[in-house]
Amino acid sequence: MNLPATQCGSLLDPGRLAAVDVEAFRRAEPYPWAGVDGPLSQQAYDVLRRELPPLSLMQASFGRRRSHGQQPHDRYVLEYEPDLPVSEAWHAFVAELDGERYHGWLARLFGTDRIRLNYHWHYTPTGCSVSPHCDARHKLGSHIFYFNTEEDWRADWGGETLILDDGGRLRRDSAPDFDAFDRALTAPALGNRSLLFRRQGNSWHGVKPIRCPEGQLRKVFIVVVNADGLAGRIRRWLR
Repeated sequence: MNLPATQCGSLLDPGRLAAVDVEAFRRAEPYPWAGVDGPLSQQAYDVLRRELPPLSLMQASFGRRRSHGQQPHDRYVLEYEPDLPVSEAWHAFVAELDGERYHGWLARLFGTDRIRLNYHWHYTPTGCSVSPHCDARHKLGSHIFYFNTEEDWRADWGGETLILDDGGRLRRDSAPDFDAFDRALTAPALGNRSLLFRRQGNSWHGVKPIRCPEGQLRKVFIVVVNADGLAGRIRRWLR
């Protein structure tokens, strides 16, 4: 299948990414975050959605203990690798994410070009959730691309990533419930949309239990933005 592209030769829509205001992102409360509408060209989104990896490639991750007594994040997971048997479109998308344009966009928003990316798909069945948590310190943030649409998902089934505001009260090594937070902010999560956020001290987030019918899955692709420190670069050089 021929890969779709915008006039700029990109699967991403550079205009939509450039429209994210750097200062507004950094000033967002309770920590830096932004919903991005149309991050992909619509043609690219349609192809990537149609050619999502099959469930047979995913690894089940259920009942795994988490730090600080938090509830398990139950889901199916697939880590991206260059030799993964996924479609040409997905390999092309990751190649673009590895490119200078996307890295430059992240660097402007995060205020550093010392970043390293890795990628994974998460498919979540009914009844499962992502309990409130703060990401590991080696992460700078995440960019979540949503791949459910009104064709296969209803808004009242849930699936939005919640940006949670604790008012600075909670220890990050604790296990609060969703009702422990002062407020929960959301961005639209159906269709060609994504959510970018930066980790900082109390950057709590989560997903409430999914309420979809059996057989349906919440499907997301996540770009994990890691701090690329000296220790990490040395480890990769020694491999």
